[in-house]
Parts: sequence; C-alpha cells; structure tokens
Amino acid sequence: MALMAGSPAVSQLMNRDEFRTALENAIKGKSANKAPFSIAWATGQLSRAHLARWAENHYHYVGPFADYLGYIYARTPDHMTEAKDFLLSNMYEEEIGGDRHTDLLIRFAEACGTTRARVVDPENMSATTRGLQSWCYAVAMREDPVVAVAGLVVGLESQVPSIYRKQTPTLREKYGFTDEEVEFFDLHIVSDEIHGERGYQIVLEHANTVELQQRCLKICEIGAQMRLLYTTALYHDYVAQDLPNLALAA
Repeated sequence: MALMAGSPAVSQLMNRDEFRTALENAIKGKSANKAPFSIAWATGQLSRAHLARWAENHYHYVGPFADYLGYIYARTPDHMTEAKDFLLSNMYEEEIGGDRHTDLLIRFAEACGTTRARVVDPENMSATTRGLQSWCYAVAMREDPVVAVAGLVVGLESQVPSIYRKQTPTLREKYGFTDEEVEFFDLHIVSDEIHGERGYQIVLEHANTVELQQRCLKICEIGAQMRLLYTTALYHDYVAQDLPNLALAA
C-alpha cells in the first residue's frame, strides 16, 4: 500500500502522538465543509426545498449507522472490551437512548416541507448516497474491526461536529427553525465529538502493527473523500441549477 505524502516510513511503527497526527492529516483538506452544498448552507443560500433533499438523502446514510456498528461489534474480539462497550453504547444512543436519531432527522425534514414517507423511501436518495451507504456496509462487514472503526468513526463521524457548528447557527438565524426542529444537529455536535474521540482512542490502542496503522490511515482518507463526494453530489443533483455560480466561488 502506497503511503500518503508526509507519512512516516512504512517499516516504522508510529507512537501514539505520531499516529494521532497522521490520522488527523489523513482527513485534513477533505472535510465536507469544503463542498459547495456545505458552503451554500453555512451562508444561508439554500432553500428549504434544498434542505429537504439533503434530509431525504442523509437519512439513508446515517439511518443504518447502528447497523454498521452492529456488524463491527459482532466481529470485534472479546479482549477489546472497551471497543465493544463503545460500539454497543453508540448503537444504544442511535436507536433507544432517548429520541431515536432518525426520528429527529425526520422532524427536521418535515419542517423543511417534505414527509416521513418521502424520507424513508430509498427511491429518493441519489446514486452517490447509495454508494456511500454501500461503502459503509462493506467497511463494517469486511474490514478488520480496528480498520472499520477508523473508517466509520474517525474518518466519518468525527467530522460531524465541525460541519454542524457551521451549519446549525444558520438554520436558526437565517431560516428560522426552532430549537426542537434542529435538535438533530445540536445532539450530534455533542455526541459525535465524544464518539469521534473514543474512536481515535480505540484506533490508537489497537492498531499495533505497521500494516494496521497504514490501513487505518488509508481508510480514514477514503472515508473523508467519500463524505466530501457525497456532499458535493448533493449540490450537483439538487442545487446547481438554482445556484450555478456557487461551485466557482467555493
């Protein structure tokens, strides 16, 4: 496997500090914040109809997140107790630890003008969203559990707070959504910061060979690219005809 620019030599096991920096660098520069759709959202240029299309797609990416984690949990060795505990608690929070996260997303979607029926219908997601969902399932079911945590929790979930911190104030100030309608975002700013850090700690502890470290770095990079691709596709599929010059300004 080819190393990314700036990575330590493949023959050398990185210490925790070096590895943490390398993981962060694998994601850096590929944040979904850079996508035209995210820029239009943060600057208040989207319509509620555009946000509704986002919700209809996002449901099919994050809706199965507990399923992804369940596949990883089932293959995680018993000696990785803290990793199994984290995966189980993350699943619990997603599904039954209070309001189901997908229900909060649907509440936001309905406030944007779409319906629960449209949100849950897979016919309303784009091909790129379908690709992201499929990639998440493939990583969860096929990769080493440590590598899977790196891809789905570090590469994807740890990005969420930085994305939503830019978007959520606009939802209140520009679009006039209520606190109840944007609870999905407020919740994930807090919870995914915790989840992301715990994911980092699992990867730092258990990626204890050169090969595992390099596989974790690569899948973090791919995960960040996948989310950026997904978010960019939302602009091209739903917004470009209304805001054609936005991509040039991004």
